Amino acid sequence: MLIEIIILILGIPVGYLISWLAKDELIEGRKWFKIVIIASFILGVWFFLTDSVAIAFTLFFICIFSFVSYHKSFDKKWTKKKV
Repeated sequence: MLIEIIILILGIPVGYLISWLAKDELIEGRKWFKIVIIASFILGVWFFLTDSVAIAFTLFFICIFSFVSYHKSFDKKWTKKKV
């Protein structure tokens, strides 16, 4: 169980990495980030309750890094375009 929690915590730096690699797509993807966050959370809870823990943790990981990317999409210094 400790390994799964560590992997979920690693979703935060993965979210920052993906946000950094795709800075120009963050603002356009806000709608999709919301959809992915909500869907992965709901499906993660459902799979967790049906004892498919591996699938649930995968969906929670997706939810975490999508939330970080969504959060970074509102940061003006993060999303400004480089010329």
